[in-house]
Amino acid sequence: MGPPMDIHLVFCSCPDRDSAGRLAASAVEARLAACASVLPGMRSVYRWQGRIEQADEVLLLLKTRAALVPALTEHLRAAHPYELPEVLAVQAAGGLPAYLAWVAEETRRSERA
Repeated sequence: MGPPMDIHLVFCSCPDRDSAGRLAASAVEARLAACASVLPGMRSVYRWQGRIEQADEVLLLLKTRAALVPALTEHLRAAHPYELPEVLAVQAAGGLPAYLAWVAEETRRSERA
């Protein structure tokens, strides 16, 4: 496996657990992410179309390789219920080497399928 910098965490806010679960399952099934964690209980405050809004949301946290971030981003955008979904990728500075290798292996299979 390459250096840990190859691994990214992708954050995606979702309106509810069901939509987050569907996105998580479809991304992992497509091997665009090795793992997707659904984290409930998030409150977001944001400006949308000139107004301050607040919403209870669920955070979807996906683990993938840098090379797959564009495809994962498009997958999330196309299947997401929001008009403008939050999709943010953050480069991992490090981690447990065996876990990083597992993320890389589980997502590389998408290129061989």
